[in-house]
Amino acid sequence: MAGMCYGVNMGETETSTPVEPSSKSARRRRMEIHQFNFVPNDSAVAPPPLPKKKRQRIETVVDPVPPPPRSCGVEGNVLTTVPEEEDEGSTTTTFDLSATTSNDVVPTERPKFGMTSVCGRRRDMEDSVAIHPSFCDSRSGLHFFGVYDGHGCSHVATKCKDRMHEIVRDEYGTGELSWEHTMNQSFSKMDKEVTDWPRGANGGAASSSCRCELQTPHCDAVGSTAVVAVVTPEKIVVSNCGDSRAVLCRNGVAIPLSVDHKPDRPDELNRIQDAGGRVIFWDGPRVLGVLAMSRAIGDNYLKPYVIPEPEVTITDRTVEDECLILASDGLWDVVSNETACGVARMCLQSRRPPSPPRSPGSDVNVTDAGESSDRACSDAAILLTKLALARHSTDNVSVVVVDLRRGQ
Repeated sequence: MAGMCYGVNMGETETSTPVEPSSKSARRRRMEIHQFNFVPNDSAVAPPPLPKKKRQRIETVVDPVPPPPRSCGVEGNVLTTVPEEEDEGSTTTTFDLSATTSNDVVPTERPKFGMTSVCGRRRDMEDSVAIHPSFCDSRSGLHFFGVYDGHGCSHVATKCKDRMHEIVRDEYGTGELSWEHTMNQSFSKMDKEVTDWPRGANGGAASSSCRCELQTPHCDAVGSTAVVAVVTPEKIVVSNCGDSRAVLCRNGVAIPLSVDHKPDRPDELNRIQDAGGRVIFWDGPRVLGVLAMSRAIGDNYLKPYVIPEPEVTITDRTVEDECLILASDGLWDVVSNETACGVARMCLQSRRPPSPPRSPGSDVNVTDAGESSDRACSDAAILLTKLALARHSTDNVSVVVVDLRRGQ
């Protein structure tokens, strides 16, 4: 049909653009046209469907009660949502619940430390050092540090290094409320192990490379001192057996956390004499003229005069605590507590860790702080060792420096 249809010239070409009238009647007529429902015949080609609008993401959170995830588990203050079908390439979504959960687990700080252990002017190295951060579990906040000074041979000190922290962990896991009881039991069990060990308790000699075992397979004249520190978020638990020592530096003041077990110490002298022993001065006071300490792990031939029972001190931590020093008598024979704390404090203050970044674009990162603190503790341990050697220490020298400053 030719002609006009609702004001459109059907005979014109596609390039012609009609000019729509702007009168009120024309606009009303256009509105009336849109109200009709046009049904095309069978020969007409159906127009392509209009594209659907993309759903807004906001529609997924309009529902006030969203469906729960399939399964979830809470670890500390982080909620982990597990997808329905998880494969090797799937990821886990985590949500921080620190602001909503009532039983948050505050992450504990792992203290920074430095350690040195040198043979010095001795023929053999008989010292051992054990450091085990978070030795119970990652959330307990219990950190283990131990220095063992062997005598007669190195195998007792080595055994203490390998086993003492495990025994303390097992004793702590029994639920005993007293740290003193825990440490006493641990030292007693450690002494029993080294007592039975050279006699073939584990099926043979202690070690094929052990000098004393190669010479005398059942040698009982071997022992070791033990100074152990368990650092918790609130306390410092120190157990000492022998003449190694632990010293706390608090606001520049040296506080000894252990007392050396020397045979001429009045209470130790009385204990030895009451047990039927004697203290003979031979190049210094010695039990039966042999051992220069009154308590040790091992030394079966000197029992009951030399005992493995430790003295335990429990010290509350404060914001003024700076560092803890554990060392064998190779250091303490020539360096005083005050000098050692002064050297360690100088190293810690000279290498203060940088402040955390204040903005995401800052060029200072948090990891630099930990590395600086570790270097400071290592520098302190190295400097104390060099000082002991410069003062002509004739023994093995082992030093551990633990940074106790908060927020490092």
